[in-house]
Amino acid sequence: MSNRSINLALHVMKDPAAMAEKAAQLLLDRCERAVAARGVFTLALSGGSTPIPLFRLLATPAWLDRLPWEKIAVYWVDERCVEPDNPQSNYGVARRELLSLAPATRFYRMKGEMDPVEGAAAYESLLREHFDLEDGAWPRFDMVLLGMGEDGHTASLFPDGTGLAERSRLVIDQYVLATKSDRLTLTLPVLNNARCCVFLVSGGEKHPVLARALDLLAEPTLPAQFVKPTNGDLVWIVDEGAAKG
Repeated sequence: MSNRSINLALHVMKDPAAMAEKAAQLLLDRCERAVAARGVFTLALSGGSTPIPLFRLLATPAWLDRLPWEKIAVYWVDERCVEPDNPQSNYGVARRELLSLAPATRFYRMKGEMDPVEGAAAYESLLREHFDLEDGAWPRFDMVLLGMGEDGHTASLFPDGTGLAERSRLVIDQYVLATKSDRLTLTLPVLNNARCCVFLVSGGEKHPVLARALDLLAEPTLPAQFVKPTNGDLVWIVDEGAAKG
């Protein structure tokens, strides 16, 4: 992989609805390019409430007809260690808001109901098989959708968490002290090997942490700041509330 400066784009949109439109257009463009080049579009989804407007937009008739769902393979960036029908399940949210409404058949959830250590190992094995990885290789997703918490966490990589230092595994289990709960997450090397990482950030409460995250001259301290694709694009799509406070 080449060592070059980050190809960074920042889009400030009026509101979450406009963010969803921008993200959907970007997703369609990346999908068309991936399918033309490789016959499949690999997409990794995050949880939380921020991507819900995008999921709902993609589930509308106009967008359902524009995307080649049979050529889209959906994966997850992270998952809470709960049953798939639990309201906290990232997979459950995506299933309810989008996947159950789209003719999508290729989606591969993290199994949060498993023992966390076993669940992480199982998803790593799945990725190694699907991406036909040799030892030491990383999967290369076409697009990774990310959010950012008020503490600067992204995926399930939290400030001062042990997961930030992981450089050999694809998927790890993480205990989140703040919520006293277990999670599964992709690691930074996997995120940074993507062709495109897209952050969706909305709300005035995110303004302070967004300002820190976008300070390219500062020494990285927030988990979100460590997402720097080594041979890909980094896109931030934010609303005016997050941008202006």
